[in-house]
Amino acid sequence: MKILTININSIRAHVESFMDILRTNEYDTILVQELKVDNANFPFMLFDEFGYNIKVFGQKSWNGVAVFSKNSIEDVSFGIPNYADVNSRMIECVIDGRVRIINTYMPNGDNIESPKFAYKLEWMRAFTKHIEQYINSPEPVIIAGDFNVAITDHDIWNPKNYIGSSISAPAAREIMQSWLDNGWTDIWRELHPNDTDYTWYGYRGGDTVGKKQGLRLDYFLCNKTAHKMVKNCEIDLCPRTAQKPTDHCGLMLELV
Repeated sequence: MKILTININSIRAHVESFMDILRTNEYDTILVQELKVDNANFPFMLFDEFGYNIKVFGQKSWNGVAVFSKNSIEDVSFGIPNYADVNSRMIECVIDGRVRIINTYMPNGDNIESPKFAYKLEWMRAFTKHIEQYINSPEPVIIAGDFNVAITDHDIWNPKNYIGSSISAPAAREIMQSWLDNGWTDIWRELHPNDTDYTWYGYRGGDTVGKKQGLRLDYFLCNKTAHKMVKNCEIDLCPRTAQKPTDHCGLMLELV
């Protein structure tokens, strides 16, 4: 099974490059973040020919997540249970009766002085409580998506540029590090311990991809059961280098 996670930065604005991903027929399941469209206006009909089942948790102009899968999508829930949130940031589901996936678009938070940063930390703490039940579960569970955290300075092209940013804020890093300390595995980093590669490249600054001026914000985290199924995990530059690209690369996870 091949799974792709991709922040599309508006599925309507970047529909052609997204459809290029579908045309490759490479991925069994695609996890999408930052749809920027509500359910009523999601362009379902454009994707009919590709044979994916689709679940959407949309929001007008902002946020939004979706799951595309050629396999069944079951046991679907939207948002963090028991956490009131006006934003559409999470879909949890079981794919093909085999793997539980939590597709997330975590809050950005702007900078550490912003009220949005307090919301980011609150959201991450609520998420922490939710995922605790899955760490030692016999069910394979995978958390994926845009986390909006570069967990170490190794994941930032120029750390000095991000001092005071919510992306590298110690409080956000500490929460995410607690997930890893408790048993979740950052799969790409485990397989690429010394590599300096990124999943986000901004539009400003010319050829940020060529100059390797990026951030690693997108992740696959596996619980102990899912970890045993991992075959490979690679960054896919193609969505970022398309003719009208999103600002994120894809991140691919292959399971046995």
